[in-house]
Amino acid sequence: LDMETGLRFETVELSTIDTTLLLAGMLFCQVYFDRDTPDEVAIRAYADSIYRRVDWRWAQSRAPLVSMGWGPETSFLSHYWRGFNEAMLLYVLALGSPTFPLDPSAWEGWTKTYQWCDFHGQEHVGFAPLFGHHYSHVWIDFRGIRDRYMRNRGIDYFENSRRATYAQWSYAIENPMAWTGYDADSWGLTASDGPADDSVRMDGRWRRFFEYAARGASFNEIRDDGTIAPTATGGSLPFAPEITLPALVAMREEHGDPLFGEYGFLDAFNETYPADRTPEMGQVVPGRGWYDTDYLGIDQGPILIMAENYRSDLVWRYMRKHPVIIRGLRRAGFTGGWLDQALVLP
Repeated sequence: LDMETGLRFETVELSTIDTTLLLAGMLFCQVYFDRDTPDEVAIRAYADSIYRRVDWRWAQSRAPLVSMGWGPETSFLSHYWRGFNEAMLLYVLALGSPTFPLDPSAWEGWTKTYQWCDFHGQEHVGFAPLFGHHYSHVWIDFRGIRDRYMRNRGIDYFENSRRATYAQWSYAIENPMAWTGYDADSWGLTASDGPADDSVRMDGRWRRFFEYAARGASFNEIRDDGTIAPTATGGSLPFAPEITLPALVAMREEHGDPLFGEYGFLDAFNETYPADRTPEMGQVVPGRGWYDTDYLGIDQGPILIMAENYRSDLVWRYMRKHPVIIRGLRRAGFTGGWLDQALVLP
């Protein structure tokens, strides 16, 4: 939506996952603002009203799966949310709906397309960009709870994301494409800005760079142009603080102002991009490489919220109380841990 008018921005689609992320924030506000003051009562009422009006079944144009989006020019998009990626949260909220709930078969449809892999010594459900291992965990505490798929694998989704984090860390240390700057304290591939859609011949080989792209590394996909995004590391902070926290500190100290400003980390940097090229976005700092000049909310958010989850359990603690989360997880077949002790209020 256009922030000034509230109308559609250009010709973008109605995104089911963007809707999901918005709703997750509203549901957190609904349980966080729990006082009997007029403002907080209104916050809870608005959150409840908006969430209850979301018709998840309408978006099931190919049941049991949910479409990625809809637009008036094209109707439903041809792609659907199949596992594994950031849409685990979408199915939990859709299954937990008191008004338009999906049938539990939607979760089975979601999980049956998982791909279990071994990448750099870490067996896990694969998805190359790390944001797919972050977004659902921003809002839901998956520690100690398991659905049927994870019970059969003997781990939970928190451990799955920990393994994905370690796989990327090991990939950066090995650095098979020989990018400048990759090491144990400088790593992290995910969707982010980049310098340019450009091919450059450097040191006797062609290097392919991207502007905005879903970078990542897994057994079934490697999309790597030397661009590191701090959100990839920061979003993994609770999963593996022993490798993520030193990396965040090192990136802050080693790169200084070009990478860290008023709102924290700029979106991305690339130490390989040549200084004699003009990037399509961001800036080239002589002797240092390319640095973005944008802050992206979708990338800043996981850094901020996951840091707070690691520090105080804040978002997880409140969302463990929410009837929608509890009901959605149970209808997806999750059991164990905190979920077995949770109460579902009317």
